[in-house]
Amino acid sequence: MNVLIVDDEVLIRNVIKEYLILENYDYDEAENGKEAVDKVKKNNFDIVIMDIMMPIMDGYQSVKEIRKFNKNLPFLMLSARSEEYDKLLGFDLGIDDYVTKPFSPKELIARIKAITNRKNIQSSKYIFEDLVIDLDAHEVFVEGKLINLTPKEYELLIYLVENKNIVLTREQLLSNIWGYDFYGDDRTIDTHIKTLRSNLGKYRDLIKTIRKVGYKFEFKE
Repeated sequence: MNVLIVDDEVLIRNVIKEYLILENYDYDEAENGKEAVDKVKKNNFDIVIMDIMMPIMDGYQSVKEIRKFNKNLPFLMLSARSEEYDKLLGFDLGIDDYVTKPFSPKELIARIKAITNRKNIQSSKYIFEDLVIDLDAHEVFVEGKLINLTPKEYELLIYLVENKNIVLTREQLLSNIWGYDFYGDDRTIDTHIKTLRSNLGKYRDLIKTIRKVGYKFEFKE
């Protein structure tokens, strides 16, 4: 998870960062709306926490500018302004949630998780930082680049991901991917895991080898 914190108050940014670190989330920060627009153009974020009242460019204008080139990025608006008009204006711009200052950092984290989980389900995608698996298109992207997988490599990856953090034996993988009547052996699994890891590049280590047992896709959120 990669979060962009946009707020002109250093103290607010620092509080949010502390709780993001506890969740093992990556983060970046911006102190005004213009800086946020520039950072979203250059980086991939899973969600933006956006303050409203900021110098140079406020949060509303920043969301408008970002929506011109990124239609799907989730926004959580953070503001001391609690009037209904302010909230409605934010939702009209396409934000996903609105939290009023002062806020509970734990509640903020819970709302971030709810938004990103909802987005992942709606888009039929598995997202692990910059590893994105588009189930509808049967495509896998690493850092925005499409990687070429064979049909079996793709099936193997999906099965591992669907059983995230669960150890799978080679026999389970063979029977579920190749079928019970397949005459190959464990080397078939090992060979495909090797090439799959190679294709995943920087995310190769998400597929863990469990000695004398099998493999698991390990990702701690």
